[in-house]
Amino acid sequence: MLSHWLQWQKGRQLSGYDKMLLAGAYWPIKFDCYLLRFPVGSEIPPHKDEVSKGKHYRLNIVLKEAKSGGQFICKNPIYETSRVKFFRPDKSEHSVTKVVSGNRYLLSVGWIRE
Repeated sequence: MLSHWLQWQKGRQLSGYDKMLLAGAYWPIKFDCYLLRFPVGSEIPPHKDEVSKGKHYRLNIVLKEAKSGGQFICKNPIYETSRVKFFRPDKSEHSVTKVVSGNRYLLSVGWIRE
């Protein structure tokens, strides 16, 4: 995990967004904290983030909205406002629409409870 600390990497879905690991641990609770960057043309198709065991939670805080596009879509959020998205990525299908103009930035904190 430390080998990627504070370095931009391509996002998991290889859909144009970048992520920077800010913090993380495996014990006592497995968690991660990323800064996510969505440049023009990036998007995330609908998907779920499967885990082998436990319950996966994620809290996304929108730091900067794109000028156009880049909307988060989640079928069953636990809590959602224009800037705060709290959901179960292992249970709820979620996506981000294509960023048409401007850049979108968010702070993303995820954890798994056994």
